[in-house]
Amino acid sequence: MTRHIGILLFPGVEELDAIGPWEVLSFWTRGFPDDGYAVSTVSRDGGPVECAKGLTVSAGHSFADAPEFEVLLHPGGQGTRPMLGDEQHLAWVREQRAAVPLMTSVCTGSLVYAAAGLLGGRPATTHWRSLELLAELDPTIEVRAEDRFVDDGDVITSAGVSAGIDMALHLVARLAGTSRAREVRRGIEYDPQPPI
Repeated sequence: MTRHIGILLFPGVEELDAIGPWEVLSFWTRGFPDDGYAVSTVSRDGGPVECAKGLTVSAGHSFADAPEFEVLLHPGGQGTRPMLGDEQHLAWVREQRAAVPLMTSVCTGSLVYAAAGLLGGRPATTHWRSLELLAELDPTIEVRAEDRFVDDGDVITSAGVSAGIDMALHLVARLAGTSRAREVRRGIEYDPQPPI
């Protein structure tokens, strides 16, 4: 039976928050189908979404026709700001929390989780510019300012933008083993050596 990983798309989503993990997870699930996972994207209505920097992407599913997810990834971006007060979206996030075994976020996706009450009393991180806001949203959160990602069992949060790639590789290691994650990392030639 295939286990499904969903990546949320929404207007104003930061491109690399979603596409970085997509690259990691799709390389894994398509290259190693016997591991039993598939990854897809989901948005509220399933239609095209304009991202933060103008890239338009289409979701594979709407909320109504999405499969049951084993893992859900909530990216960040400027589009998360309205979500912090959007009770309809926060209710959907809480519904997912009740049904999805592993909730993950990239960048300011963790702010939405905090606003939905998912991070109370837990360690978490976010983009460095939003660490103070994360603490303000829920003062009980143990904010991990220096961590690239934080794995707290059934919730994983990551720092900003490119940190989602690291978190996704960690997710592959967790779900399919370290050797598989290394194969994926090699396959996508992810070996950060910043030139500056």
